Parts: sequence; structure tokens; C-alpha cells
Amino acid sequence: MKYSHLFSKGRIGSVELKNRVIMPAMGTNLGGPNGEVTDHQIAYYEKRAKGGTGLIIVEYTSIDYEYGRSTFNQLRIDEDRFIPGIHRLAAAVQKYGAKLFVQLQHSGRETSTHILGGGRQIVAPSPVTCAAIGEEPRELTNSEVKETINKFVMAALRCKRAGADGVELHGAHGYLINQFLSPNTNLRRDEYGGSFENRMRFAEEIVAGIKEKCGPDFPVSIRLSVDEFEEGGTTIELSKKIARHLENVGADAIHASCGNYNSMNKMIESMMFEQGWRVYLAEAIKEVVNIPVITVGVIREPEFAEKVLAEKRADFIAMGRSHLADPEWAKKAMEGREKEIRKCICCLQCTRGGSHVSCAVNVRTGRELEFKELKHIGEERKIVIVGGGPGGMEAARVLTLKGYKVTIFEKDHKLGGQLNLVTAPKAQEKMNWMIQYHKNEMKRLNVDVHLNTEASIDKIKTLNPSAVFLATGAKPIIPEVHGVDNSIVCDYEDVLLQKGDFSNKKIVVVGSGMVCYSVVGQLAARGNEVVLVEVPTETGSKVTPHTRLMLINRLKKANVQIIEEHKIVKILPMSIVIENNLNQQSELEVDHVVFSMGTESYNPLEELYRNYFDNVFVIGDAINPGSITNAIKDGFEKSYVLESIVINKNKAKDMAGAV
Repeated sequence: MKYSHLFSKGRIGSVELKNRVIMPAMGTNLGGPNGEVTDHQIAYYEKRAKGGTGLIIVEYTSIDYEYGRSTFNQLRIDEDRFIPGIHRLAAAVQKYGAKLFVQLQHSGRETSTHILGGGRQIVAPSPVTCAAIGEEPRELTNSEVKETINKFVMAALRCKRAGADGVELHGAHGYLINQFLSPNTNLRRDEYGGSFENRMRFAEEIVAGIKEKCGPDFPVSIRLSVDEFEEGGTTIELSKKIARHLENVGADAIHASCGNYNSMNKMIESMMFEQGWRVYLAEAIKEVVNIPVITVGVIREPEFAEKVLAEKRADFIAMGRSHLADPEWAKKAMEGREKEIRKCICCLQCTRGGSHVSCAVNVRTGRELEFKELKHIGEERKIVIVGGGPGGMEAARVLTLKGYKVTIFEKDHKLGGQLNLVTAPKAQEKMNWMIQYHKNEMKRLNVDVHLNTEASIDKIKTLNPSAVFLATGAKPIIPEVHGVDNSIVCDYEDVLLQKGDFSNKKIVVVGSGMVCYSVVGQLAARGNEVVLVEVPTETGSKVTPHTRLMLINRLKKANVQIIEEHKIVKILPMSIVIENNLNQQSELEVDHVVFSMGTESYNPLEELYRNYFDNVFVIGDAINPGSITNAIKDGFEKSYVLESIVINKNKAKDMAGAV
């Protein structure tokens, strides 16, 4: 076998796993309003079990509804009435040979009075406020601490009764167990605080209690923030000591994570982090314990995972967002179908609040009951897609799998559209993963791709298509500002495609967002004197505060001047005039003004094409610009329901004719 380490059997405690691939716990918001397991949740986990994963750790499950919740519809296991739901979930996963652990969690100070409801004040080991939350917690009394320990133990017993194979204690990411372990958040003076041994007592008594109630053969793993990346918090050296202690008191595995709510950018990484950057944390723990160590963090490729195991840097590989992007990751890797793996691009779509879990590159994530297996149309029909960006290629992929004969016309010399313009090295790597996946799918599925080809009416007519999809993309936004027609004005594409001399010049860049910051960085690297006038844009609003701060700091180190809270007044032949919030104007001498303010739809063909073809659909940036998520979602959804749309359209036409 190509990946002999990755697909060898392994053990956590008494439980044997068929391979070393783990899907770690990730919140889905698919639970019911009262914390019960739903059919949508079961379908979501079952899809990943069917895809070959060895162990699935169910998302954080509350052991204390009153004071321990992190979200409104978080799963619960604090009462016996939740056992049947966990039982159904476990059975759905186990029938594919996968094992199931339930992650037990209490939020402690990392929640809010709003979420807890009833005017309840949040609780913690000590009244130390989490800066990211901004609410001072109430210190748990000694009796409440003991009661909470019992709640963890009874929750584990319910999981065992439900048929789970084990449990994981969430001792990471700043939640309650982590708060007891960390000297930064545990300032207690009773037996649960002060010395190292006292800070360990909370976790120790939970592990011991579970072993007593559930038996020594019921595995208990614990997730740790090996480094909280916060002053006074847990560090690698402290976590080594913690891990050794946990092993001695009966823990069966250590899941090496990092960060807390105050260091969220390390806890949930953007595309600016390299693959496997956290492995060193697991490696450090593995040096001091004999129980298995699980590593996690931006692991996307089977070759990388295999190397980590072969070098004995960890015993198991946990891949969270990789399983959102492709639930068949393990199966494809095992069968040597690496090119078919749809890799996570770290865009953080899955972390956006207000809805259930979703994925930019996999529209089915969280919607498994809505989008079941594709149905073959049973006859050959032709489809033309104009534009080979992510939306166009996703539509081509889905339509071909349904049995259509698809032709793509792309006017550029390569596929990928706007994704090709991302140039920051780490971000570019992720975009290339996405482009390469779709290019491989076009080749594997025999999609007829024509590059350097304009989609003329005559060309399309010869194919006699059932439908035409317009995925013509977007164009850079150039605002209506006095003097915008001056020759010194250009857009980000001009820079990225090197349409002009952008070296050793004075350049002002106007905008915000990932592409904007990348353009500024490139210009600075070419020896230009660069000023970024950062103005709010839709694309800029999609960059998390942590990621923005990281990028801005990098630009400052590259001697880029950052100007905020200004607007553009006018552009002159050799300068640009800007104005602050106090209506004070200043003039900057420049050789070029580069606008990088996002994109607007480019849809020049729809009106014309509707005169020649019955079924014309606009998708992706051509209708909703600026988002990879929307482009792929649009391409997938319209292709998935194409027959229904056409049938309903024809019915409407027939009814209109009858009238």
C-alpha cells in the first residue's frame, strides 16, 4: 500500500481503529433547538464514516446546559433523554467500520450571558475575563467544581450506554478544563488551584471518575492546547508536564491542539498558515508520553500525513476541515485517487456564524439530506458553459456526472479565472489546490475544454445545447472619482498580470481585502515606494480581524505606509488628493494609482444569448461577484436542479401560450 503508515491499524486504549485518519470534533450547528441529534447531523457524520475515516469525534457536546453551553443548539448529553440520539448517531457511523468518540465540553468563561439565557452569569475557575468575550465570569464554588466533575463523568457514562466507543475531554481552546489547567486563568486557593498538582486535580478527577464508572476499557482521550499563544497561558514545557500527569492518571490519548479565544487565529487558521504547521506541538508531547498522540492543523495531502507518521512525529492524523471539503478523503487516498481529493483552502467559510456548517468547495457539507447522490438523466444532452472559473468548472463537473455532454469556452489561456490572480505564496498554494482539482476533474470526466476561445453565437449554435451557462466572471471595480480617467490610474489586474512598469515608482494602492494586500506586498517587493489607502470594501469585510492584522503588520515591515479612515477626493495627472474624517485634505505625489476594491459582475452576453437560446443561466461572479463560495455554490446548485428549472420554465411558457 502506498500509504502504509496512514492506513495501518492503530489503538486508542482498548479500541482498535482501522486506520490512522481521524475526523476531529467541529461544531456544526446542525443540532436541534433543545440539543438533540438531528437527521441532518446523522447524515453529515455518516457521509464521513462511509468515506473511510477511522475515528469520528463528534462535535463538542455540552455536559451542563445551564452554564456550559457555547452555542444555542449545541449537542447535549447532560440528561438521559439524549442517549437515544447519540445511539442512532453511533450506529450510523459504526456500520462502516469507523469508531465514534463523543467530545465532552463545558465552555466556562468562553460563552456569554446571552447564550446561557435567564440572566445567568458565565462561570470559570476564577473571575478572569476573556478579552475576546468581554464578560467577567463568576468563580465556581468548591461544591460547584465537584458537581461539574460529576457532570463530566455522568455524561461519559451516558455516551457508553448510547454505544459510543469512547469519549474525548475538551481540555483545549480555552474551555473550562483548559481554564483549570492554565496558570493564567486558574487563580484559585482551594484544592483545585495554586500548585501544579492542584490545577491538575479537576481534569484528574474527571478521568478517574470516568474510568471508575465506565470501566478501564472505555477510552478517554483529552484535547489540549499545547500552547495557548497567550502570555501566562499554557506553553509547550508546561503541557509536557500536563500530558505526563494525564497519562499517569489513566488518559488513553493526547490530542495536541493550540490556542484559545484570545488567539483565535492560531486556533482556526487562515490560508496564511503552511500545511502541518502545528505538528511540532504533537511531536513535543510524543517525546514525553507513551500513549498515542494525535496531531491536527492544516493537513491536506496524504503524502504529508504519511510522512508525519513515518517520522514518528505523531500516531494519528486529525483532519477537520479536510473532511468538510471532501468526506471521501480517506477512501480516495487509500485507493490512490489523490488527484480527486477536494482540498480545504482555509478560506474560513465554515467558521462564519449565523448558520449551520458549510464549505466553500463542497456545497453538500451540512446539506447531505438536501443534496443526495446525483441522478443520471438517462440520455445525452449538450450544455455549453462560457467561462472556466471556479463556478463554470463546478457546473461542468456536476452536469457531466449527471450525464450531460459539456463544452467549456474560455477566452483566457488557462482555467481558474480570478483564482489565478492570488499571488501571496501560502494563499496561492491553496488556490492552486482548488484550480488543480477542477482541472483534473475536467480531464477525468472528459469535459470538452476550449481555451483561448471566444464563445460566439455561431460556435454555440453548432452544438445545439439544451442550455447555456454564462460564467463570465467579474471585472475590477473602479470608483467614480474625479480624474479616474488619468493615465496614472490602473487596477490590480494590471499589476498582477504585469501590464506596465511597476518598479521603483511612487504608488498609491486604494482598497482592502486579500487581493489588495497581496498587490501591495508585491509592489513593495519590487522596490516601489508604496502607500496603502485602506478603504472599506466588501472583499475586505471577509478578511478576519486576526488575518488582516497579520497582513498589515507584514506590509508595515516592508516599509508600506498605511493610511486609514480617508476617502479619495480626486486624482490629478501626478498626484492623488485624499481627505480624512475631519475634512482635512492632503495630496500625495504618485506615478501610479492602483485600485484594488474588489470586483463587479461582468455579464455582457446574457441579453444577446437569450435571443438565440431557450435556456440561459448566469452563474458565479457574473451574477454575484467577489466570493469563491458563491461561485461554486451557484454552479453546483443550478446544475443539480437544472431539469426542474427547465421543466418549470417550459410549463410556464406553455401556459402563457395557451392564454
